[in-house]
Amino acid sequence: MSDTRRSVVRRSAGLLGAGLAGSLAGCTGTGDGSGNGTTNGGGDGGVDSGYAMFFPLHDWASQVAGDHATFTNPVDVGQLGHGWEPSGTLTAEVAASDVFVYFDSPEFTWAQDLASTLESDYEEVAVIDGLRDLDERLLAWDHGRESHDGEHEDEHAGEDGGDHSGETDAEHDHEGHHSGETDAEHDHEGEIDPHVWVDPILAKDVVDTIAAGLGEADPDNADDYAANAEAYNAELDEVDEAFAATVEAAERDVVVLAGHDSFQYLAERYGFEVHSPVGVSPQNEPSGSDIADTIAVVDDNDIDVVLYDRFASTNLAETIVENSGATETMAVTPAGGSTREWNEAGYGYREQMLEVNVPAFGRALGAE
Repeated sequence: MSDTRRSVVRRSAGLLGAGLAGSLAGCTGTGDGSGNGTTNGGGDGGVDSGYAMFFPLHDWASQVAGDHATFTNPVDVGQLGHGWEPSGTLTAEVAASDVFVYFDSPEFTWAQDLASTLESDYEEVAVIDGLRDLDERLLAWDHGRESHDGEHEDEHAGEDGGDHSGETDAEHDHEGHHSGETDAEHDHEGEIDPHVWVDPILAKDVVDTIAAGLGEADPDNADDYAANAEAYNAELDEVDEAFAATVEAAERDVVVLAGHDSFQYLAERYGFEVHSPVGVSPQNEPSGSDIADTIAVVDDNDIDVVLYDRFASTNLAETIVENSGATETMAVTPAGGSTREWNEAGYGYREQMLEVNVPAFGRALGAE
Protein backbone atom coordinates (compact mmCIF):
# COMPACT_ATOMS: atom_id res chain seq x y z
CA MET A 1 0.00 0.00 0.00
CA SER A 2 1.19 3.48 -0.77
CA ASP A 3 2.26 5.68 2.11
CA THR A 4 0.96 8.64 0.12
CA ARG A 5 -2.65 7.62 0.63
CA ARG A 6 -3.02 7.02 4.36
CA SER A 7 -5.47 9.55 5.73
CA VAL A 8 -9.05 8.50 6.29
CA VAL A 9 -10.34 11.09 3.87
CA ARG A 10 -7.78 12.37 1.43
CA ARG A 11 -8.24 15.44 -0.69
CA SER A 12 -5.91 16.75 -3.33
CA ALA A 13 -5.30 20.21 -4.66
CA GLY A 14 -8.18 19.95 -7.10
CA LEU A 15 -7.87 20.45 -10.83
CA LEU A 16 -11.54 20.07 -11.62
CA GLY A 17 -13.56 23.27 -12.04
CA ALA A 18 -17.08 23.60 -10.72
CA GLY A 19 -18.46 23.84 -14.25
CA LEU A 20 -17.01 20.45 -15.29
CA ALA A 21 -18.19 18.89 -12.04
CA GLY A 22 -21.69 20.09 -12.83
CA SER A 23 -21.56 18.65 -16.34
CA LEU A 24 -20.43 15.27 -15.02
CA ALA A 25 -23.29 15.25 -12.54
CA GLY A 26 -25.72 16.07 -15.31
CA CYS A 27 -24.51 13.09 -17.36
CA THR A 28 -24.70 10.59 -14.53
CA GLY A 29 -27.62 11.92 -12.53
CA THR A 30 -25.74 11.66 -9.25
CA GLY A 31 -25.41 15.33 -8.35
CA ASP A 32 -26.65 16.66 -5.08
CA GLY A 33 -29.40 18.66 -6.71
CA SER A 34 -28.46 21.81 -4.85
CA GLY A 35 -28.05 23.87 -8.01
CA ASN A 36 -24.89 25.50 -6.64
CA GLY A 37 -22.47 23.68 -8.97
CA THR A 38 -21.07 21.54 -6.14
CA THR A 39 -21.87 17.91 -6.84
CA ASN A 40 -19.34 16.04 -4.73
CA GLY A 41 -18.95 15.21 -1.05
CA GLY A 42 -17.39 17.23 1.71
CA GLY A 43 -18.89 20.51 0.55
CA ASP A 44 -21.96 22.33 1.76
CA GLY A 45 -24.20 19.62 0.32
CA GLY A 46 -22.87 16.89 2.61
CA VAL A 47 -22.87 13.29 1.41
CA ASP A 48 -25.69 12.02 -0.79
CA SER A 49 -24.11 9.29 -2.94
CA GLY A 50 -20.97 7.26 -3.19
CA TYR A 51 -19.24 4.22 -4.65
CA ALA A 52 -17.71 1.37 -2.68
CA MET A 53 -15.09 -0.85 -4.28
CA PHE A 54 -16.81 -4.23 -4.00
CA PHE A 55 -19.44 -6.21 -2.13
CA PRO A 56 -18.35 -6.10 1.55
CA LEU A 57 -17.32 -2.44 1.43
CA HIS A 58 -20.58 -1.61 -0.33
CA ASP A 59 -22.58 -3.40 2.34
CA TRP A 60 -20.68 -1.76 5.19
CA ALA A 61 -20.78 1.73 3.67
CA SER A 62 -24.53 1.37 3.14
CA GLN A 63 -25.01 0.23 6.74
CA VAL A 64 -23.02 3.18 8.06
CA ALA A 65 -24.60 5.77 5.75
CA GLY A 66 -28.13 4.72 6.59
CA ASP A 67 -30.67 7.11 5.08
CA HIS A 68 -28.11 9.83 4.43
CA ALA A 69 -26.48 8.43 1.28
CA THR A 70 -26.86 5.73 -1.36
CA PHE A 71 -23.81 3.68 -2.31
CA THR A 72 -23.19 1.85 -5.58
CA ASN A 73 -21.15 -1.32 -6.05
CA PRO A 74 -19.57 -1.22 -9.52
CA VAL A 75 -18.73 -4.95 -9.57
CA ASP A 76 -21.36 -7.11 -11.23
CA VAL A 77 -23.25 -9.84 -9.40
CA GLY A 78 -21.28 -13.08 -9.46
CA GLN A 79 -17.90 -11.38 -9.75
CA LEU A 80 -15.28 -10.46 -7.19
CA GLY A 81 -13.38 -7.19 -6.90
CA HIS A 82 -9.96 -8.84 -7.20
CA GLY A 83 -9.01 -9.17 -10.87
CA TRP A 84 -12.06 -7.21 -11.98
CA GLU A 85 -11.60 -4.40 -14.49
CA PRO A 86 -13.92 -1.36 -14.60
CA SER A 87 -15.58 0.19 -17.62
CA GLY A 88 -14.14 3.32 -19.15
CA THR A 89 -16.89 5.47 -17.65
CA LEU A 90 -16.44 4.49 -14.01
CA THR A 91 -14.04 7.29 -13.11
CA ALA A 92 -16.48 9.94 -14.35
CA GLU A 93 -19.34 8.25 -12.50
CA VAL A 94 -17.44 8.08 -9.22
CA ALA A 95 -16.19 11.66 -9.68
CA ALA A 96 -19.80 12.83 -9.88
CA SER A 97 -20.59 11.24 -6.52
CA ASP A 98 -19.47 12.27 -3.06
CA VAL A 99 -17.39 9.37 -1.70
CA PHE A 100 -15.22 6.50 -2.87
CA VAL A 101 -14.55 3.70 -0.35
CA TYR A 102 -11.79 1.26 -1.25
CA PHE A 103 -8.83 -0.81 -0.06
CA ASP A 104 -5.43 0.66 -0.84
CA SER A 105 -3.97 -2.72 -1.86
CA PRO A 106 -2.12 -3.78 -5.03
CA GLU A 107 -4.53 -6.70 -5.23
CA PHE A 108 -7.09 -4.10 -6.32
CA THR A 109 -5.01 -2.09 -8.77
CA TRP A 110 -8.04 -0.66 -10.54
CA ALA A 111 -9.31 0.84 -7.28
CA GLN A 112 -5.88 2.23 -6.41
CA ASP A 113 -5.68 3.87 -9.81
CA LEU A 114 -9.17 5.31 -9.47
CA ALA A 115 -8.41 6.65 -5.99
CA SER A 116 -5.20 8.25 -7.26
CA THR A 117 -7.12 9.98 -10.06
CA LEU A 118 -9.74 11.25 -7.65
CA GLU A 119 -7.10 12.60 -5.30
CA SER A 120 -5.24 14.43 -8.03
CA ASP A 121 -8.12 15.70 -10.17
CA TYR A 122 -11.36 15.76 -8.14
CA GLU A 123 -10.85 17.67 -4.92
CA GLU A 124 -14.34 17.34 -3.51
CA VAL A 125 -14.67 13.55 -3.66
CA ALA A 126 -13.95 11.98 -0.28
CA VAL A 127 -11.62 8.98 -0.64
CA ILE A 128 -11.76 6.52 2.25
CA ASP A 129 -9.18 3.74 2.59
CA GLY A 130 -10.73 0.94 4.66
CA LEU A 131 -7.29 -0.52 5.45
CA ARG A 132 -6.17 2.56 7.32
CA ASP A 133 -4.61 1.71 10.70
CA LEU A 134 -4.65 -2.05 10.02
CA ASP A 135 -0.98 -2.32 9.06
CA GLU A 136 0.13 -4.18 12.15
CA ARG A 137 -2.61 -6.78 11.72
CA LEU A 138 -2.25 -7.51 8.02
CA LEU A 139 -0.92 -10.93 7.05
CA ALA A 140 1.47 -11.76 4.24
CA TRP A 141 0.53 -14.00 1.33
CA ASP A 142 3.43 -16.25 2.26
CA HIS A 143 2.30 -16.53 5.89
CA GLY A 144 2.56 -20.33 6.21
CA ARG A 145 1.06 -22.73 8.73
CA GLU A 146 2.00 -26.38 9.06
CA SER A 147 -0.82 -28.81 8.59
CA HIS A 148 -2.51 -30.78 11.33
CA ASP A 149 -0.08 -33.70 11.03
CA GLY A 150 2.95 -31.41 10.59
CA GLU A 151 3.89 -32.92 7.24
CA HIS A 152 2.00 -30.74 4.77
CA GLU A 153 2.73 -27.07 4.25
CA ASP A 154 -0.23 -24.75 3.91
CA GLU A 155 0.07 -23.06 0.55
CA HIS A 156 -2.36 -20.41 -0.46
CA ALA A 157 -4.76 -21.83 -2.97
CA GLY A 158 -5.29 -20.72 -6.53
CA GLU A 159 -8.66 -20.38 -8.16
CA ASP A 160 -10.04 -23.13 -10.33
CA GLY A 161 -12.71 -21.38 -12.38
CA GLY A 162 -15.88 -23.12 -13.47
CA ASP A 163 -19.57 -22.81 -14.14
CA HIS A 164 -22.58 -23.65 -12.03
CA SER A 165 -25.83 -24.70 -13.56
CA GLY A 166 -28.37 -21.96 -14.12
CA GLU A 167 -25.98 -19.02 -13.88
CA THR A 168 -23.85 -17.15 -16.38
CA ASP A 169 -20.17 -17.77 -17.03
CA ALA A 170 -19.45 -14.27 -15.74
CA GLU A 171 -20.89 -15.14 -12.36
CA HIS A 172 -18.20 -17.77 -11.91
CA ASP A 173 -15.19 -16.09 -13.45
CA HIS A 174 -13.15 -16.27 -10.29
CA GLU A 175 -10.68 -13.72 -8.99
CA GLY A 176 -7.79 -13.39 -11.37
CA HIS A 177 -9.43 -15.21 -14.31
CA HIS A 178 -9.37 -12.15 -16.53
CA SER A 179 -7.48 -11.79 -19.76
CA GLY A 180 -4.64 -9.32 -19.90
CA GLU A 181 -3.39 -9.90 -16.37
CA THR A 182 0.32 -10.53 -16.06
CA ASP A 183 2.07 -13.16 -14.00
CA ALA A 184 3.51 -10.34 -11.91
CA GLU A 185 0.02 -9.38 -10.80
CA HIS A 186 -0.34 -12.83 -9.26
CA ASP A 187 3.11 -13.18 -7.72
CA HIS A 188 1.87 -12.72 -4.16
CA GLU A 189 4.89 -13.96 -2.24
CA GLY A 190 5.92 -11.38 0.33
CA GLU A 191 2.88 -9.22 -0.39
CA ILE A 192 -0.05 -8.50 1.88
CA ASP A 193 -3.10 -10.74 1.87
CA PRO A 194 -5.98 -8.28 1.37
CA HIS A 195 -8.78 -10.62 2.54
CA VAL A 196 -9.20 -8.83 5.88
CA TRP A 197 -12.97 -8.73 5.41
CA VAL A 198 -13.42 -12.43 6.24
CA ASP A 199 -12.38 -11.67 9.84
CA PRO A 200 -15.41 -10.09 11.57
CA ILE A 201 -13.20 -8.35 14.13
CA LEU A 202 -11.11 -6.64 11.46
CA ALA A 203 -14.36 -5.95 9.62
CA LYS A 204 -15.49 -3.90 12.62
CA ASP A 205 -12.37 -1.78 12.35
CA VAL A 206 -13.05 -1.14 8.66
CA VAL A 207 -16.64 -0.17 9.51
CA ASP A 208 -15.34 2.33 12.07
CA THR A 209 -12.93 3.75 9.49
CA ILE A 210 -15.80 4.23 7.03
CA ALA A 211 -17.84 5.98 9.73
CA ALA A 212 -14.95 8.29 10.57
CA GLY A 213 -14.42 9.12 6.90
CA LEU A 214 -18.07 9.85 6.28
CA GLY A 215 -18.17 11.94 9.43
CA GLU A 216 -15.25 14.04 8.24
CA ALA A 217 -16.85 14.48 4.80
CA ASP A 218 -20.25 15.27 6.32
CA PRO A 219 -19.76 16.65 9.85
CA ASP A 220 -23.44 17.52 10.33
CA ASN A 221 -24.28 13.80 10.31
CA ALA A 222 -21.12 12.44 11.93
CA ASP A 223 -22.98 11.33 15.05
CA ASP A 224 -25.43 9.33 12.96
CA TYR A 225 -22.62 7.59 11.09
CA ALA A 226 -20.93 6.70 14.36
CA ALA A 227 -24.19 5.38 15.82
CA ASN A 228 -24.93 3.32 12.70
CA ALA A 229 -21.44 1.83 12.81
CA GLU A 230 -21.84 0.92 16.47
CA ALA A 231 -25.16 -0.78 15.79
CA TYR A 232 -23.84 -2.73 12.83
CA ASN A 233 -20.70 -3.75 14.68
CA ALA A 234 -22.94 -5.33 17.30
CA GLU A 235 -24.24 -7.55 14.48
CA LEU A 236 -20.67 -8.39 13.51
CA ASP A 237 -20.13 -9.43 17.13
CA GLU A 238 -22.74 -12.12 16.45
CA VAL A 239 -20.62 -13.39 13.56
CA ASP A 240 -17.54 -13.46 15.79
CA GLU A 241 -19.39 -15.32 18.53
CA ALA A 242 -20.77 -17.87 16.06
CA PHE A 243 -17.33 -18.70 14.66
CA ALA A 244 -15.77 -18.83 18.12
CA ALA A 245 -18.47 -21.23 19.34
CA THR A 246 -18.12 -23.37 16.23
CA VAL A 247 -14.37 -23.77 16.62
CA GLU A 248 -14.74 -24.37 20.35
CA ALA A 249 -17.08 -27.30 19.60
CA ALA A 250 -14.92 -28.70 16.78
CA GLU A 251 -13.57 -32.24 16.72
CA ARG A 252 -10.60 -31.27 14.57
CA ASP A 253 -8.57 -28.15 13.83
CA VAL A 254 -8.03 -28.52 10.09
CA VAL A 255 -10.31 -28.13 7.08
CA VAL A 256 -9.61 -28.92 3.45
CA LEU A 257 -10.47 -26.23 0.93
CA ALA A 258 -10.35 -27.25 -2.73
CA GLY A 259 -9.80 -23.77 -4.11
CA HIS A 260 -8.49 -20.30 -3.49
CA ASP A 261 -7.60 -19.78 0.17
CA SER A 262 -9.24 -16.51 1.04
CA PHE A 263 -9.62 -17.51 4.68
CA GLN A 264 -6.19 -16.98 6.23
CA TYR A 265 -7.50 -14.21 8.48
CA LEU A 266 -10.43 -16.33 9.62
CA ALA A 267 -8.18 -19.29 10.44
CA GLU A 268 -5.71 -17.02 12.23
CA ARG A 269 -8.47 -15.42 14.29
CA TYR A 270 -10.10 -18.64 15.51
CA GLY A 271 -7.15 -21.03 15.59
CA PHE A 272 -7.71 -23.62 12.90
CA GLU A 273 -5.90 -24.55 9.71
CA VAL A 274 -7.00 -24.34 6.10
CA HIS A 275 -5.24 -26.92 3.92
CA SER A 276 -5.38 -26.42 0.16
CA PRO A 277 -3.73 -28.51 -2.57
CA VAL A 278 -2.91 -25.63 -4.92
CA GLY A 279 -0.31 -22.87 -4.94
CA VAL A 280 -0.43 -19.11 -4.56
CA SER A 281 -1.12 -18.12 -8.14
CA PRO A 282 -4.75 -18.23 -9.32
CA GLN A 283 -3.46 -19.70 -12.55
CA ASN A 284 -1.82 -22.72 -10.90
CA GLU A 285 -3.22 -26.20 -11.18
CA PRO A 286 -2.58 -28.70 -8.37
CA SER A 287 -0.14 -31.47 -9.19
CA GLY A 288 -0.92 -35.13 -8.64
CA SER A 289 1.25 -35.14 -5.53
CA ASP A 290 -0.56 -32.04 -4.20
CA ILE A 291 -3.88 -33.81 -4.57
CA ALA A 292 -2.48 -37.01 -3.03
CA ASP A 293 -1.18 -35.02 -0.05
CA THR A 294 -4.60 -33.43 0.38
CA ILE A 295 -6.34 -36.79 0.23
CA ALA A 296 -3.97 -37.95 2.98
CA VAL A 297 -4.92 -34.92 5.10
CA VAL A 298 -8.60 -35.79 4.61
CA ASP A 299 -8.11 -39.42 5.59
CA ASP A 300 -5.65 -38.81 8.42
CA ASN A 301 -8.07 -36.37 10.06
CA ASP A 302 -11.32 -38.27 9.30
CA ILE A 303 -12.65 -35.27 7.38
CA ASP A 304 -16.17 -35.84 6.04
CA VAL A 305 -16.70 -32.56 4.19
CA VAL A 306 -14.42 -30.95 1.60
CA LEU A 307 -15.00 -27.23 1.13
CA TYR A 308 -14.93 -25.33 -2.14
CA ASP A 309 -15.25 -21.68 -3.10
CA ARG A 310 -18.79 -20.82 -4.20
CA PHE A 311 -17.32 -18.59 -6.91
CA ALA A 312 -15.18 -21.36 -8.40
CA SER A 313 -15.51 -24.88 -9.77
CA THR A 314 -16.53 -27.93 -7.74
CA ASN A 315 -14.31 -30.23 -9.82
CA LEU A 316 -11.32 -30.41 -7.49
CA ALA A 317 -13.48 -30.89 -4.40
CA GLU A 318 -15.38 -33.70 -6.11
CA THR A 319 -12.12 -35.37 -7.13
CA ILE A 320 -10.87 -35.30 -3.55
CA VAL A 321 -14.15 -36.73 -2.24
CA GLU A 322 -14.16 -39.51 -4.84
CA ASN A 323 -10.66 -40.59 -3.83
CA SER A 324 -10.82 -40.19 -0.06
CA GLY A 325 -12.96 -41.04 2.91
CA ALA A 326 -14.86 -37.75 2.66
CA THR A 327 -18.51 -38.03 1.70
CA GLU A 328 -19.58 -34.60 0.48
CA THR A 329 -18.63 -31.12 -0.63
CA MET A 330 -19.89 -27.84 0.76
CA ALA A 331 -19.56 -24.31 -0.54
CA VAL A 332 -18.00 -21.46 1.39
CA THR A 333 -17.95 -17.83 0.36
CA PRO A 334 -15.01 -15.43 0.48
CA ALA A 335 -17.71 -12.75 0.87
CA GLY A 336 -16.06 -10.71 -1.86
CA GLY A 337 -19.13 -10.83 -4.07
CA SER A 338 -22.72 -11.99 -4.19
CA THR A 339 -24.95 -14.19 -6.32
CA ARG A 340 -28.43 -13.73 -7.70
CA GLU A 341 -29.99 -16.08 -5.17
CA TRP A 342 -28.23 -14.41 -2.26
CA ASN A 343 -29.36 -11.01 -3.45
CA GLU A 344 -32.93 -12.28 -3.72
CA ALA A 345 -32.66 -13.66 -0.18
CA GLY A 346 -31.39 -10.30 1.08
CA TYR A 347 -27.98 -11.61 2.06
CA GLY A 348 -25.41 -9.02 3.02
CA TYR A 349 -21.96 -9.75 4.41
CA ARG A 350 -23.37 -10.78 7.79
CA GLU A 351 -25.81 -13.25 6.24
CA GLN A 352 -23.18 -14.80 3.99
CA MET A 353 -20.94 -15.40 6.98
CA LEU A 354 -23.68 -16.74 9.25
CA GLU A 355 -25.81 -18.67 6.76
CA VAL A 356 -23.06 -20.04 4.50
CA ASN A 357 -19.67 -20.02 6.18
CA VAL A 358 -20.50 -20.85 9.78
CA PRO A 359 -22.44 -24.04 8.87
CA ALA A 360 -19.90 -25.12 6.24
CA PHE A 361 -16.85 -24.61 8.44
CA GLY A 362 -18.75 -26.21 11.28
CA ARG A 363 -19.41 -29.34 9.21
CA ALA A 364 -15.81 -29.46 7.99
CA LEU A 365 -14.43 -29.05 11.52
CA GLY A 366 -16.81 -31.64 12.96
CA ALA A 367 -18.61 -29.13 15.16
CA GLU A 368 -22.15 -30.36 14.61
